[in-house]
Amino acid sequence: MASNRNAAVGFIFITVLIDVIGFGIIIPVMPGLIGELKGVDVSTAAKYGSYLTVAYAFTQFIFAPVLGNLSDRYGRRTVLLCSLFGFGIDYIFMALAPTYGWLFLGRIIAGITGSSFSTAGAYIADISTVDNRAKNFGMLGAAFGLGFIIGPALGGVIGDLFGHRTPFYAAAILALLNWLYGYFVLPESLNKENRRPFQLKRANPVGSLMQMMKFPSVTSLLLSILLLYVAAHAVMSNWSYFTIHRFGWDKATVGASLGVVGLLVGLVQAGLTRVINPKIGSEKSLYYGMAFYSAGMLLFGLANQSWMMFAFLVPYCLGGIAQPAIQSVMAGKIPANAQGELQGAITSTMSLAAIIGPYIMNNLFAYYTQKNAKVYLPGAPFFLGAVLMATSFVIAYYTLHPSKVQKAT
Repeated sequence: MASNRNAAVGFIFITVLIDVIGFGIIIPVMPGLIGELKGVDVSTAAKYGSYLTVAYAFTQFIFAPVLGNLSDRYGRRTVLLCSLFGFGIDYIFMALAPTYGWLFLGRIIAGITGSSFSTAGAYIADISTVDNRAKNFGMLGAAFGLGFIIGPALGGVIGDLFGHRTPFYAAAILALLNWLYGYFVLPESLNKENRRPFQLKRANPVGSLMQMMKFPSVTSLLLSILLLYVAAHAVMSNWSYFTIHRFGWDKATVGASLGVVGLLVGLVQAGLTRVINPKIGSEKSLYYGMAFYSAGMLLFGLANQSWMMFAFLVPYCLGGIAQPAIQSVMAGKIPANAQGELQGAITSTMSLAAIIGPYIMNNLFAYYTQKNAKVYLPGAPFFLGAVLMATSFVIAYYTLHPSKVQKAT
């Protein structure tokens, strides 16, 4: 049984790794492609980039609970394979896009089927025990990290050598190869006795949230996750635009910097989490991680030289211990036949953050970097991110320590 579980973790690690490489490979070229299609500078391209992210996030917000509930009914494998195929179609659309509208349509397609990460989370919850749950969620984070070492670095080089569109073809090939890999190799993780009927009233964002309200601490932690991921879009949606504008980085440098992010996140979530979490527990790991995130964002906002962005990645990426910790805490509060629903609710929350976050952060960046800006403050999104991350910390702390609230009142 233990060997089967270890093998299954390996399978899902490879699946997520290839998926993230495909996602990361297009990041360095997005500002240039948007600028080419719309005929705008990088500051204005940031606005159009946020619209693409919102289109993806909104459709995922609506459909993630549907796919999460379907995975509770039919198993993780089927839903995961459909999702991976959808990503492949998305990248083909974007590679062929003659207009900005095609890019928009591609992101809608990906948002509808884009449940691979949430389904992978449910898969990990299925095969984990209380003792190794945080460690296994950390392996997901490591796959993200390693994917972001390979993907953006490769995308930056390919984009410089062959143009803006070539990385999208590479991403499509990777996504479809990942689909084939999953079809032939990935086993099912959800036993039939742990499945439940599909219910439409639970398969929507409102219904999913109502189900989670049966577990008050989970609902509050979803709010904490919302703020955490809105804050994270100061980096996730803004990094390329900020570094190109502030320091004049080219696509290769942007890709290399994201590769460093991936390396550090991989080391933290695959290595440090496995050491720290058993010693201090998921709860303290969550608090320390959020504190590091907040400090890192503050430092990014204050950076005035290129090397500082690389140096300040260290405290920021140490915050990576928070994500597997909070997933572990939440998964431990939910029964086995609702893990897909929980991961769907988490994905919907992250998607809501991806609707709000890019719009706020990219437009904040555009506002403070436009030619007639009254105050020039390109680091404004990072400062806001630091505040939101600190707020998320406070919510998580008082959620897990309700007695503190009673004493305060």
